[in-house]
Amino acid sequence: MLPLPTSFTPSGALKTKIKCVLFDIYGTLFISGSGDISLSKQNSQAMEDLERLLTRYSIRKAPQTLLKEYYGAIEAEHEALRRQGVDFPEVKIDQIWMSVLQNDDRNTVQQFAVEFELIVNPVYPMPNLRKMLSICQRRGVLMGIISNAQFYTPHLFKWFLHSESEGLGFNRDLIFYSYCFGVAKPSQLLFEMAVEKLKEKRIQPHSVLYLGNDMLNDIYPAKITGFHTALFAGDKRSLRLRTDDSRCKKLKPDLVITNLIQLGHHIR
Repeated sequence: MLPLPTSFTPSGALKTKIKCVLFDIYGTLFISGSGDISLSKQNSQAMEDLERLLTRYSIRKAPQTLLKEYYGAIEAEHEALRRQGVDFPEVKIDQIWMSVLQNDDRNTVQQFAVEFELIVNPVYPMPNLRKMLSICQRRGVLMGIISNAQFYTPHLFKWFLHSESEGLGFNRDLIFYSYCFGVAKPSQLLFEMAVEKLKEKRIQPHSVLYLGNDMLNDIYPAKITGFHTALFAGDKRSLRLRTDDSRCKKLKPDLVITNLIQLGHHIR
């Protein structure tokens, strides 16, 4: 997969030395083909792949039926969590699938979930991902992750870059995946947790840069937290400007970059 160019050009500058960079994953570090399969596109390649997947796992449901049950179960869980006071709920997708498939064998269900995800949301590293991470490592910049994610997300680094995230320079204390906490961006919770961990490392918010592709889910909560912000505008399919949202109308990132390698120009 290759990113689709946007009309943006790199811009902005940082006046403060950055001691830590926190990243979003989907659409930022990894190209995301993102797409729920449209329920109307029964003849699409994805629907054909899904039908083969169901056959291989001896699941006697039509793809259309499975998708309705799957997305319905997610929405039902979201609603239950909202009633408990969670502002932006996150599910554990393997638990959703165990319910939909009526299968309590977690290993089998997780394998199915990964294969399903590869059909509906194929991913691939953004150009220069490894180079950018190496630059941050060499310059002594701490790295972390705040991302909407599921159990398979951490494995992307191993699958594509042949290393666990820590081997690539990410600090274990600064990795916040939404599925681990039951809450998703743009909730402030994950960002506030990061602030507390950074304080333990004597790093203040103004020395932190957050990079993401979504003005609402990434730039908005990061800005409120006090982080510097960088919008990744390097892939048309995943760039989310959210101009119709009142929270984003006057919101501007400190940086705009269109290739991950450009981050190195601002990290000294």
